[in-house]
Amino acid sequence: MPKTRKEFNDADRKAIEKNFRAKTILICGIGPDEYNRISACQSAKEIWEALQTAHEGTIQVKQSKIDMLTTQYELFRMKDDESIQDMHTGFTSIINELHSLGEIFRETSLLGKSLVYCPVLRKAK
Repeated sequence: MPKTRKEFNDADRKAIEKNFRAKTILICGIGPDEYNRISACQSAKEIWEALQTAHEGTIQVKQSKIDMLTTQYELFRMKDDESIQDMHTGFTSIINELHSLGEIFRETSLLGKSLVYCPVLRKAK
C-alpha cells in the first residue's frame, strides 16, 4: 500500500526528487515521437526501459542484430566498382553498429580485415 505524503521520510523525499530529476533529463533529451512512447511511464526506470526496448529491442532482438552484423563483418569484401572511401564507410558502419551493441573488435583485427579485403590496399603493401 502506497504511503501518503505525510508518511514520507527524508529517504522517500530524496528518492522522489532523484526520480523527478532523472525523468526530466530523459524527457528533455527526446523528441515528440519518443515522448509519445514514454508519456504513460511513471518512473525514470520505466522511461529508460521503454526507450531501451524501442531502440535496442529485447535481448533476443539485440542478439539477432549482433549475429547479423557479425556475419556482415565476416563476409565483408570490397566490391569491384566501389571506391576505397565507400568501402571504408560501409566497413566503419558495421563496426560502429556492433560497438553500440557491445561487441568490440581489436584494432589489429580490424586493420587486417581492411587490408585483406581491399585489393587496392593489398597491392600497395
